[in-house]
Amino acid sequence: MAIDERKIRILQAIINDYIMTGEPVGSRTIAKRYDLGVGSATIRNEMADLEEMGYLEQPHTSAGRVPSNKGYRLYVDKLMELGRLTEDEELKIKEYIIDSAMYEVDKIVKQACSLLSELTNLTSVVQKPSVRSSYLKSIQLLTIDSHNLVSVIVADNGVIKNHRIRVNNMPTAETIQMINLVLNARLRNLTIEEINLEVINNLKKELGGFDEVFNGILPALYETLKETSNNEVFVEGATNIFNYPEYNNIEKAKEILSLINDKENLLELIEPGNDITIRIGEENDFPEAKDCSIISAVYSLDGRPIGRIGLIGPKRINYSKVVAIMNQVMKELNKSLRNQIIE
Repeated sequence: MAIDERKIRILQAIINDYIMTGEPVGSRTIAKRYDLGVGSATIRNEMADLEEMGYLEQPHTSAGRVPSNKGYRLYVDKLMELGRLTEDEELKIKEYIIDSAMYEVDKIVKQACSLLSELTNLTSVVQKPSVRSSYLKSIQLLTIDSHNLVSVIVADNGVIKNHRIRVNNMPTAETIQMINLVLNARLRNLTIEEINLEVINNLKKELGGFDEVFNGILPALYETLKETSNNEVFVEGATNIFNYPEYNNIEKAKEILSLINDKENLLELIEPGNDITIRIGEENDFPEAKDCSIISAVYSLDGRPIGRIGLIGPKRINYSKVVAIMNQVMKELNKSLRNQIIE
């Protein structure tokens, strides 16, 4: 049985209604709320056909229908129109990202995670960018005052680590410039794993006489070395799921909270393709996510992916609006990361 234009319009109306209300949709509701040019009896027959075709399901406790995974997939792929953001939403995204640009990269990303959760009322998850598999772009010592320096370690993927170094005898500006030249000559373009004991010992010899500075830089390098590869995630809005009646069932709520608390599984769930990716229900690999939709994307530095970000919610989320918000946040986030590194 082919899905014709009338069935598509009825399916679209049912999904729009169910997204808004969370209640199973009956033929009379569709006939009253949507001008489809046919009566409730015809709509009822078409809904029966859509159920037989696998696009609708009928909960045991209701005479109405709800969209199936197949129905949502058709809607997302073929029927959904990208939502428009309000001026306030666009302004909020720009201001939020701009205000966070003074921070280190991982804090900028965390701010974006918080913003997504706030604007969508969903659970937002973001993978922290990592420096372990990247190389050092630069190391700079900067004078703060007569007894304090700051070392700024920049990786090619945009991660920046700042560490304060206290010294009793502040080197001259010329000496600091010389130390910076040595540090960059010996460490630039090395991966974190390549900065081994031999490299550090050779560096110590070359910086002989500046033990205070060297001993201050060493912990900064070791702290970077210890950083977990790329498995740290931030989660915002974990309790937002309780705003949806689907999760009033305590067992369902436990399942989804258990999933959110399992950081390794979360990273597997937010595994986007080349663009914003939407996985619906059983398209997700974990049984705990079978009643969820997960929207994910990558954030990038100059076109190179450095981390993942995702939204988790019920299958009836407002896809058109949520995808529009995700698009805009990712655009501003990528721009902020690029500008931050340029500066």
